[in-house]
Amino acid sequence: MIDKVIRLFKMLNAIQANPGITAKELAIKCDTAERTIYRDLRVLDLIAPVTNEGYGKGYTFMGNFSMYPLNFTEQEAMVLSMLPSVVDKDKLPDGFETAYDKVMATHLKEKSRNKDIIQNITEAIQMGMPAYKEETTQNFLFDILQAILSHKTIEAVYHTQSRNTETKRLIDPYYLVPRDKRFYLIGFCHQAKAIRTFRLSRFKAVDVTNLTYSKGDFSIKQYLKNTWSIERGEEHIHFKVKFSPVIARYIKEEELFVRPKMRDLPDGSLIFEVTLNHDREFLNWVYQYGPNAEILEPKSYRETMKEQLQAWMNVYK
Repeated sequence: MIDKVIRLFKMLNAIQANPGITAKELAIKCDTAERTIYRDLRVLDLIAPVTNEGYGKGYTFMGNFSMYPLNFTEQEAMVLSMLPSVVDKDKLPDGFETAYDKVMATHLKEKSRNKDIIQNITEAIQMGMPAYKEETTQNFLFDILQAILSHKTIEAVYHTQSRNTETKRLIDPYYLVPRDKRFYLIGFCHQAKAIRTFRLSRFKAVDVTNLTYSKGDFSIKQYLKNTWSIERGEEHIHFKVKFSPVIARYIKEEELFVRPKMRDLPDGSLIFEVTLNHDREFLNWVYQYGPNAEILEPKSYRETMKEQLQAWMNVYK
């Protein structure tokens, strides 16, 4: 069986390195009979898209298939690394050790290459820093990206701003979401036993563990449905805002995370409607347009706006 596995690896390498190689040439490379090669090709057809180009033209891979990168999962890599310790080395044919070393070297090289790619991406992304930057502030973007791509749980110390407390927790990192000049991590918190959103700049320590996780049927689109930016709620608020002609065309080119309903009025103004599960971030967005934005609905928010304006007036009296 081991002989056959090694032979299959040799055949894959040979077909990739020499597209159009014939069965006779494969037999010579693998030091076996041509009829054995034909039997092995039927097996290879189950795991790789090998095709015969026609009489006398030999074998090649269909499309852009390639053996590399190996792209082993951590579990697959661990199982393969244990292989020499669970088989009888005296029964292994010549060439097994060198073939095994080549496979593992390729895996490690690919793993190192992926790490370099993540590092380059991390360096290319310019993140903002807290206005008051402590000397201990660190950028954990690299560690978190690595954990997301390898499906590894992180052990983190996180500062919760609302309670002004730091807690140690295990988090399964699902998605990294950019919002308003900062990054947020969405993942499963083992402490809360629920999906939570974490602001990246509030992590005080991050360590990637050896624990693996699965996202299951989690859907990021469903999770952020009716969410204006990142702050989620349980409400169902239908906002209707009128934007003046001066600002209407700029509103249309806003890049939003929800899909609003927009309607042009004869005077050039714009009616903007959207249903959200939380109000704060949306209201802050509307406030920036000052008198060029008028909240029409809900009426309770018109009253809130009046109170807000009165409070501002009192400040500047």
